[in-house]
Amino acid sequence: MLKVVDHPLIQHKLGLMRDINTPTKEFRELCGEIASLLCFEATKDLSLEDKTVKIWTGEEIKVKQLAGKKLVLVPIWRAGTYLSAGVEKLIPSAKVNPIGVYRDEKTQEPKPYYEKWCSDLSQRTIFIMDPMLATGGTIDYTISRLKAQGCQDIRVVCLVASIKGKETLEKKYPAVPIYAAALDPILDKTGYIRPGLGDAGDRLFGPKDLNTPPQS
Repeated sequence: MLKVVDHPLIQHKLGLMRDINTPTKEFRELCGEIASLLCFEATKDLSLEDKTVKIWTGEEIKVKQLAGKKLVLVPIWRAGTYLSAGVEKLIPSAKVNPIGVYRDEKTQEPKPYYEKWCSDLSQRTIFIMDPMLATGGTIDYTISRLKAQGCQDIRVVCLVASIKGKETLEKKYPAVPIYAAALDPILDKTGYIRPGLGDAGDRLFGPKDLNTPPQS
């Protein structure tokens, strides 16, 4: 189930990220800012519980706080790092369990290289963080690894999704919600979303000439 969060601030910031002239520093900052805004939507159904606190007058009152175990953020290295950082500002108590998966540019298949989970992962709400839902391969792999750990409450937060990626995940994991800033129409034969953001990882970490578009 994909939900495109079309809040004006999100759409404004996404427009800046689409601009190839946006420098790396600003691109990183915008990535985290949009992730923070998407987080409001992705967490709005979390359970609350009553807690008694002492206020400034010395009286005790009941307040609402998040119930259950702390949330877990699962950024997909490397590009998911900056999404995770944006959410951590809102939920600094969240655990962070990164997973290393990259997409083979020739086969477009996921290639895992790292994972390490907290011991009680299955009892927590999980947020997978990755800027682009293109073919869906890396997020599909990540969900499968989390399912293997017994996780039930899994959510995906991304900046831009393709129709193909959306359909892939919805068919395989219909109960996993996806929160995105945009749904773009085209996935080209190289696996890039159009109009998309280009290679989000390269734009965040800067190893390539950003004026050279991916070849289709």
